Amino acid sequence: MKIAIGNDHAGTDYKFAIIDHLESKGYKVTNYGTNTNDSVDFPDYVHPVAQDVHNKKVNFGILICGSANGVAMTANKYQNVRAGICWMKEITELTRQHNNANIICIPARFTAIPQAIKMVDTFLETEFEGGRHEDRVNKIAISC
Repeated sequence: MKIAIGNDHAGTDYKFAIIDHLESKGYKVTNYGTNTNDSVDFPDYVHPVAQDVHNKKVNFGILICGSANGVAMTANKYQNVRAGICWMKEITELTRQHNNANIICIPARFTAIPQAIKMVDTFLETEFEGGRHEDRVNKIAISC
C-alpha cells in the first residue's frame, strides 16, 4: 500500500513516528512534509499529498498540523479527496466507514503520538461500509 504524508511544523515529530511505524509494517510512504520545527505554511505541504490522492498515485494520505483544520480545508478542495479530521479511534472508524475518507487529518496539539499512530492504523484497516453511505458520499464532490 502507498501512503503520502505531509505536515507543518506542529506535526514533524508525529510524522517521523508515523513513517517509522508504517515502514516497519511494509507500507511505502512518500514524505511531503517539513522535516523541521521551523514555522512553515501548511498548504505548501498539503497540496502534494492531496494531488497524489486525487490522481490515485497513492491509496491514502496523512496530514498533520496543530488543529488539523487548515490541512483538511486545503485537501478537501480537490475533487477526489475526502479528508477527515480525526482525534480519537471512534471518529477515525466512522470517517472511513461512513464517509470513505481517503486522507486522515491529525491535530498534533490535541493528540499524543501513540494515539495518532493507533488512529492511522485504524484508518488504514477500516473498510468503507458502502450501502446507504454510498449515495451520500457520491453527493459530496461537485463539478463547476
